[in-house]
Amino acid sequence: MVTCGTDIIKVNRIKESIEKIGETFLKRVYTDEEIEYCESRRMCKYQSYAARFAAKEAIYKAISPNKGSEAGWKDAEVCKYENGKPYIKLYGELKKIADKENIKNIELSLSHDDDYAIACVVIDKENE
Repeated sequence: MVTCGTDIIKVNRIKESIEKIGETFLKRVYTDEEIEYCESRRMCKYQSYAARFAAKEAIYKAISPNKGSEAGWKDAEVCKYENGKPYIKLYGELKKIADKENIKNIELSLSHDDDYAIACVVIDKENE
């Protein structure tokens, strides 16, 4: 079985949250590695943060079997292979759900421009 999750977000929404709430927002939503990567992007840092936010929303939409999940923002981490292709690492509640749901593959695609960031997640579950 294949499931899909997609999310799009205005980059300015994330930029305003970072500027208003600062480190509290960053530490609640992003892992240390995600923060390090986004901060290294200098000119595109807000687009990078927004794309990762969209990815977390998209993975939650694709993986969650019900609305009552206790998953947190840091239960999904966006990483990159050496060739630059993004992928998702799961932790905590999302990892438990993935194991329970027999997820064998997760694909992630990210894109952004000046105003918007988008993420698409496709999950392949083993049939029971």
